[in-house]
Amino acid sequence: MKFSLSWLKDWLDTDAPLEAILTTLSAIGLEVEGVENKADSLKPFVIAEIIEAKQHPNADRLRACRVSAGGAELSVVCGAPNARTGLKVVMAPIGAHVPGSGITLKAGEIRGVKSEAMLCSYSELALEGDGEGIIELPANAPVGTPFAQWAGLDEPIIEIAITPNRGDALSIRGIARDLAAAGLGRLKPFTAPAIAASLPSAIHWVNTYPEACPWILGRTISGVKNGESPAWLKQRLDSIGLRPINTLVDITNYFTYHLGRPLHVFDIAKLSGAALTLRHGQPGDVFPGLHGKEIQAGPDDCVIADGAGAQSLAGITGGEQTGCDEHTVDVFLECALFDRVKIAQTGQRTAIHSDARARFERGIDSQLLPEALAAATQMILDLCGGTPSAPTEAGQRPEWSRQAKLRFARIKSFGGSDISAPEAVASLERLGFTIAGQDEHSVTVNVPSWRNDIAQPPSLDQAPDLLGAEAAAEGAAEIEPEVDLIEEVLRLKGLDAIEPVSLPVSGLIPAPILTPKQARTALARRVLAARGLAECVTFSFADDQSCALFGAAPESLRLANPIASDLNQMRPTPLVTLAQAAARNAAKGFGDVALFEVGPAYAPDRGQALVAAGLRLGASPLSALAPARKYDVFDAKADAQSILAALGAPMDGITTTQGGPAYYHPGQSGELRQGPKQLLARFGTLHPKLCAALDLPEGAVAFEVFLDALPEPKRRKKTAPTLSAFQPLRRDFAFLASADLAVESLLRAAKGADRALIANVALFDRYSGKGVPEGQVSLAIAVTIQPTDKSLQDAEIEALCARIVAEVTKKTGATLRG
Repeated sequence: MKFSLSWLKDWLDTDAPLEAILTTLSAIGLEVEGVENKADSLKPFVIAEIIEAKQHPNADRLRACRVSAGGAELSVVCGAPNARTGLKVVMAPIGAHVPGSGITLKAGEIRGVKSEAMLCSYSELALEGDGEGIIELPANAPVGTPFAQWAGLDEPIIEIAITPNRGDALSIRGIARDLAAAGLGRLKPFTAPAIAASLPSAIHWVNTYPEACPWILGRTISGVKNGESPAWLKQRLDSIGLRPINTLVDITNYFTYHLGRPLHVFDIAKLSGAALTLRHGQPGDVFPGLHGKEIQAGPDDCVIADGAGAQSLAGITGGEQTGCDEHTVDVFLECALFDRVKIAQTGQRTAIHSDARARFERGIDSQLLPEALAAATQMILDLCGGTPSAPTEAGQRPEWSRQAKLRFARIKSFGGSDISAPEAVASLERLGFTIAGQDEHSVTVNVPSWRNDIAQPPSLDQAPDLLGAEAAAEGAAEIEPEVDLIEEVLRLKGLDAIEPVSLPVSGLIPAPILTPKQARTALARRVLAARGLAECVTFSFADDQSCALFGAAPESLRLANPIASDLNQMRPTPLVTLAQAAARNAAKGFGDVALFEVGPAYAPDRGQALVAAGLRLGASPLSALAPARKYDVFDAKADAQSILAALGAPMDGITTTQGGPAYYHPGQSGELRQGPKQLLARFGTLHPKLCAALDLPEGAVAFEVFLDALPEPKRRKKTAPTLSAFQPLRRDFAFLASADLAVESLLRAAKGADRALIANVALFDRYSGKGVPEGQVSLAIAVTIQPTDKSLQDAEIEALCARIVAEVTKKTGATLRG
């Protein structure tokens, strides 16, 4: 929400300096996001007069000018076609920074003629303005005066953040009311003018959709003269970033901010029939909107239609076909109350963001319609002339009789502030609440109509669900509006005035902050980062076409209101967004990447799951210790196993099986399981077809570890690791095995020969070719034997080796290679 300081003072009678206003706004919950003063960048620019303008002697398109800004005359070379003798202009002296072009002005010569200043256009000053060439000022513009001061640009523009509940703060009067209540001045009264009208309106309302619009007013104004708005109105709108259009439209935009009251004007000559109907959207309700795009109304939307069809998406934006322009003579002024939920639903469906929608969906003052209609009518009469009709309406004024009770003791117990009862009551009265009843312990107030965020009390049958049985027993129906009142009292005192209080700590040692699941998640991140992967934080959704490459992309996981059209599907695995990130890196020349993310995955059969996923593409980093090499499927397997080992998974009981989902290469992928059913992780090379579809270079390897599937680590008493006092020894074996034998089964069989003595078994060579029968491979393994209670004799070692060979042959069919 933006507003100028002078606009604020139209409602707030105050002598407070700008700094005090900004501090108070933030203290009472209207957080200041920024302050801009265009005069700061326009300080060097002054009003000057062209004493003489003649053709440049050496250039056809340049003018050689003598310019005065109240001092010595300066020579200026100007290329603007409208530079002429006697024109009042805006001049930038040497050394000035030109905001529109970003240059700092220096003296020089242009085609042999000295140029000691610059004559500026609107675009060069970063201002909105019409016309080509340099700025043309009125003949009475005072030479030598700073341009920003003369043009009224020397004014702060304040921008504040508005929370979703504060629809009243989307009006400058509402902001002024809060500042006055905080003691920063006096709120000026608002009295609606009396409009003398005897003729009935030429247009009347028909309302067939009262659920969306319970009350609507309007009136005809005949014989208006529309055109360019006066300077003060254009300046007001331009200061907050609204483009002036014409007087009638500018008036409606003005009241949107001035009173927080959206309005709309129809050109009667462009309407069909004498009635405007509020109704549901129907098939064929397609029309160009004032926002520049075509609107197609849905069956739950509320439209304003004439005899020819829908002409406005009610409460969101008007239609271009019935808009006002310089030919408009008779207008119909609309002032309506729309249902905030219906407006929010329509706005969400159409993705149209307008000032009107922002106010209606937050809730406007339901009682202000007649006064706002009268005020806007009077401004149209003042600026455009014309004859007003009597108002016409449909529906009726909604009843407003809402009360809330505040118990003074709750200000301390709930709010943590020692604010006295008289001070609390005075704060509420300054905000517009009126006293309905008061005693020494509490006060009951009437809630003003512009504060519809002060909640309705829940019904008593809902109270136990919302607040608990104990709260319901003590009068839960009063608690919700009561805490709203406490908030109002606290913020007027100043939110920074609430004394911070530490949470109580039970015992000397606080309980662990992280749950076991959270701790495992953090550990998984540290393990992967230590293995050289860079962490990514991506959206949990992607486009449905990319998601379909990684499994099902059902409608049940499609987003109804995506933040972008290519982010409309909950991802089935983090590999979707990691693959897209890797593809973007590769497209920009960074083909060697290693990325990981720990985040959610979504599947229709499993719901939401937490997955640690990673992707490697290209080659390992250059190193003096080891040559760079292409990443392969075993890198992905090692990444997955490192996570499982770090998180305490029983590695001896985990088996590797071949295969995986279709997005992995069928011959270069596998799964890590605990038992036959419990899937812990997947790994493999991504399928070439998937890589082609994502513009990802082939050869990317990936893994997924399902953190939710890991069993909770058992609580065991930690003991220091013990090292054997006896020397370990190693024996190597080479077995001839079938080429399709899983190496893991051979390693498992070798270790099973004597689990007490065999500390480790590892494959160190795989050979096929000369000397090895066709269809077989030679698998060489290293067995580490670690005695624990005595040194082994040669005979014991030989017996153990024989058991290893026998066990491998029995379990796998492999034979010792001669």
